[in-house]
Amino acid sequence: MKFSLGFSPCPNDTFIFDALVNKKIDTRGFEFEVVLADVQQLNSWAQEEKLDITKISYGALPLFIDKYIVLNAGGALGKGVGPLFVAKEEVKDWAKIQHQPVGIPGENTTANALFSLAYPWMKNKKFMLFSEIENAILNDEIRCGVIIHENRFTYQQKGLIKLADLGEYWETHVKKPIPLGGIVIKRKIDEGLSRQLDQLIKESIQYAFANYPRITDYVRRHSQEMNEKVMKQHIDLYVTTYSLDLGSDGKDAILEFLDRGLTYNYHDLKKGIFL
Repeated sequence: MKFSLGFSPCPNDTFIFDALVNKKIDTRGFEFEVVLADVQQLNSWAQEEKLDITKISYGALPLFIDKYIVLNAGGALGKGVGPLFVAKEEVKDWAKIQHQPVGIPGENTTANALFSLAYPWMKNKKFMLFSEIENAILNDEIRCGVIIHENRFTYQQKGLIKLADLGEYWETHVKKPIPLGGIVIKRKIDEGLSRQLDQLIKESIQYAFANYPRITDYVRRHSQEMNEKVMKQHIDLYVTTYSLDLGSDGKDAILEFLDRGLTYNYHDLKKGIFL
């Protein structure tokens, strides 16, 4: 039986799915048609119900929760993992820049939701591919921006400074882990099959951890010329115990995030979110 599977080329996702899609573990006869894409693209495809199993931003989940259900394994959720708000220089007068463009890595993303929570008065958002934001700041195309993924580890080398850690803002005010992205599966797929696939993702992560800190060729090939140190920082930050199993703490954090309605009016879909 074959399923389409979408995730990003970032080291945390390729680390998680390597053993599964390359059959380093027993896949119980399941086959996977893999599609690698930026999470904003994956969010868009989820609205079209394009893929059977896919990585998504929790900020976009209400858009397609009627079509997909959240798996326990494979997601990115934890502490100290939030997006960073950066610029070329410190901001001394926020009133002067509140109408200037801010680079955001996609409209339907958790990064946008967290930024909206921390800076509700900054409305001039320019939605961009995450990898373009640093250069846009350096080239004065935008005043500041929100960075995610590997840019967290390289922005200082490019001469940028941190204005705020949006994850710290969430943890301070909400006191729960930060829900970044999860793995969802189509609701129309049989529950028994969904649970088997969820278990296989968990086993893929366990295999990866058992062989870590070795960086596999699969992770290297998709890491966008990232050096090994940055790849490991990426994995260490985003692949946590919550990636193995959301648990009650992880689920509570996701429900809190959605209930706050950071990007959408979310009230009536709480039941049946999780497998």
